[in-house]
Amino acid sequence: MTRYAGMVAWITGGGTGIGRSLALEFARGGGDVALSGRRRDRLDEVAAEVRALGRKALVLPCDVVDEAACEATVQAIVAELGRLDVAFANAGFGVSGPIAKLTAADWRRQLDVNVIGVVNTAKWSIPALTQSGGRLVLVSSVMGMVAMAGQGPYAASKFAVRAIGLTLAQELHGTGVSCTTVYPGFVESEIGQVGVDGTFDPNRKDKRPKKFMWTGDKAARVIWSAVMKRKREFVFTGHGKVATFLGKHAPGLVHFALTRDKAKKKAMSSSKLGG
Repeated sequence: MTRYAGMVAWITGGGTGIGRSLALEFARGGGDVALSGRRRDRLDEVAAEVRALGRKALVLPCDVVDEAACEATVQAIVAELGRLDVAFANAGFGVSGPIAKLTAADWRRQLDVNVIGVVNTAKWSIPALTQSGGRLVLVSSVMGMVAMAGQGPYAASKFAVRAIGLTLAQELHGTGVSCTTVYPGFVESEIGQVGVDGTFDPNRKDKRPKKFMWTGDKAARVIWSAVMKRKREFVFTGHGKVATFLGKHAPGLVHFALTRDKAKKKAMSSSKLGG
């Protein structure tokens, strides 16, 4: 396949999950990849897989919260691979728990990575993307349109990514650079095994519903299709499309559906106490 021949993509959070699948799909199509993240061992594993497909892979560990690191990473990509055609702001994790019990530090960790990290990735990629007439991609979530109890920080961060994406789509209009914001539903990844402090624990149970889960390879194929078509927003999985539609057009119905079980449990508890 030569769909991406001659192109270079930078993928943050490229060592696992959607990031890994995006890298391999791009390499299968003839593209070269720069991989960033905080776990060097995972990045090296993906790089080896990319090289086995006959493509170049550049490993550049980068904490996206660090603005200087993002600037240096883009400079290294252009110096080593000659150009930058696609920048994926994919790095992120989830902080969960009732808002009344979370600390300000919990919120800062969440917003630093999922919001500031996206902004840093975008800001320092734009000059190189302007040179190539390239594509900027921000990875939000279905929870960027639908909030849930116990997921306040994550939802807030992904709502913010949507605002950033829509703003960038306007600001970049006419420059030759497109901005696509992606809203995945449930996709196989390690996000469910990353704690509130941002550390990975392989023994932590992923509580996401497996019956709705897409494979990373399937997700990567539809994401790349949307990016190459320069779509402004792209929602996927079937349940994700339904959820985002309801979140935008019927928020009252979403509230009713998500609080009904809680109301039932409270009623049953009251009934038992009264009996």
